[in-house]
Amino acid sequence: MTSRQAFVEEPASPVDLAAVAAQLGREPRGVAGVAHRCPCGQPDAVATDPRLPDGTPFPTTYYLTCPRLTGAVSTLEASGLMRSMTERLATDPDLADAYQAAHEAYLEQRQRRGDVPEIEGVSAGGMPTRVKCLHVLVAHSLAAGPGVNRLGDEALAALPQWWSDGSCVSTQAEASQ
Repeated sequence: MTSRQAFVEEPASPVDLAAVAAQLGREPRGVAGVAHRCPCGQPDAVATDPRLPDGTPFPTTYYLTCPRLTGAVSTLEASGLMRSMTERLATDPDLADAYQAAHEAYLEQRQRRGDVPEIEGVSAGGMPTRVKCLHVLVAHSLAAGPGVNRLGDEALAALPQWWSDGSCVSTQAEASQ
């Protein structure tokens, strides 16, 4: 797993936005900054504005961009991990309390980006009562650092080293170096 520090968002440079576009296979929408970088140096999670440029509310504040990471998280989802995490939430009050706190932290970070009444109180990934999307939980853990989203931290710990083969994309700036 990558070493992680507490949440520090960086502005997205034109090179970052080009890398994210290459990772996603489309132009990114509503990127507010780079929430986490892969050890290769590329963004692997971005922070997004709560309202997209076209006015659409967008509750997903932290969004995975690296295709290798996204694929690895999809494999975890297919393994049934979300179901077992949701079951644990129903039987482990400490975990449920921690997940509620993660939900509140997520909402607080989104609120700092702007007020969007249509999605008030709605976080993402199924928080605070179930696990619906590990991609969101992993992105939140990468952005916020260890200990903020325990289930995201668990999913991160279960992932292979997605960065070990180098960068998932090359940008024109890298190619000209």
